[in-house]
Amino acid sequence: MTDAMVPDEDVAILVVDDSSFNRLVLKKRLGELGYTNVTMTEDGLQGLAALERGRFDVVLLDLEMPNLDGIGVLEQLHATRGAAPPVIVISALTEMEKIVRCIELGAEDYLPKSFDPPLLRARLGAILEKKRLRDLADARLHALEAELESARTAQLSLVPRDFGAASCGQVTVHAAMIPARQVGGDLYDCLRLDPRRMLFTVADVSGKGASAGLTMARSFGLMRAAAKNIAAAGHMPDPGDILALANDDLAAENDAQTFVTAVLGIIDAETGEGRITVAGHDAPYVLGAGGPRLLGPFGRQPPLGTIEGIPFRSDPFVLAPGEALFVFSDGVTEAENGQGGFFGKDRLLAALGGAGTAPEQVVGEVLRAVASFADGAAQADDITALALRFGH
Repeated sequence: MTDAMVPDEDVAILVVDDSSFNRLVLKKRLGELGYTNVTMTEDGLQGLAALERGRFDVVLLDLEMPNLDGIGVLEQLHATRGAAPPVIVISALTEMEKIVRCIELGAEDYLPKSFDPPLLRARLGAILEKKRLRDLADARLHALEAELESARTAQLSLVPRDFGAASCGQVTVHAAMIPARQVGGDLYDCLRLDPRRMLFTVADVSGKGASAGLTMARSFGLMRAAAKNIAAAGHMPDPGDILALANDDLAAENDAQTFVTAVLGIIDAETGEGRITVAGHDAPYVLGAGGPRLLGPFGRQPPLGTIEGIPFRSDPFVLAPGEALFVFSDGVTEAENGQGGFFGKDRLLAALGGAGTAPEQVVGEVLRAVASFADGAAQADDITALALRFGH
């Protein structure tokens, strides 16, 4: 036996066999190969009980046993979806049909009851090496998931969550963002620029995952920095100017050709008047006594990140007292159910029609309607919704 094949003394082996002779021979053969941490059980029920009590690296499982046979054990282990250790079936060569069934249920290999030492060593060595590699892959996957979860927490900490503090004068606001993965490409913001003016935005980065999340964080910082820099110069920021500055930075050396659609507006919290820029994004809805209506119409403008030097235009809007504005990403209307259908704008209008104008209620009603429509189907895109109301 080479040094690379010397067994680890900590390798824990479980033998499940009703034959005392087989157990004795196996224990002897395993000991000769250097495997000393061996637990013996006499039938399938005892074997399952041993697996519940302790950790094992490999199971040697007999096919024919009283109470619960090897196939029965494998059927129960199969239901654990990968949590069980690898299994080598102990069998006679005449039981090939049952061996095939065991392999279908997840057994890694089979071992003839002659227990030939070289074959036993080879089969155990191969199985344990595969388990080592699987354990290593699982550990790396868990580490990656922990990193992504940390990134998700950091990303969600960027966007405002204290909506009481973000509200400004007669304007109240609420928003929610649900990434489709641990890290998403949507963003929202609601920023009090001064005692009477609030900036609000919803944006959607092309793509998903970590790359989109990084662009989301960059876009968020660029928009905030542009707004604050313009305001610090003594001017009230124009939404078009803010997006033009952010666009120039995003478009520079954009080898990945990532783009960002956005709605960005500034509202006067004393008058309800404001200006808004819609760049490659769905236009918001106004909610009031007459039901939801689309804000606009607006001329088409490109998303951010495509070409430097593009001027972005802003348009005026006004909210009457008691009216609300609902801004959203396309993850809302493009939410899917298990049958391939989309939530769509008709369902969105129906949800908005019964939601009132209180921002938290509006956002909550839309998200509930989307979740009900999806009915447990996997979320394909990030979902972001923001609502603000003028007047109390």
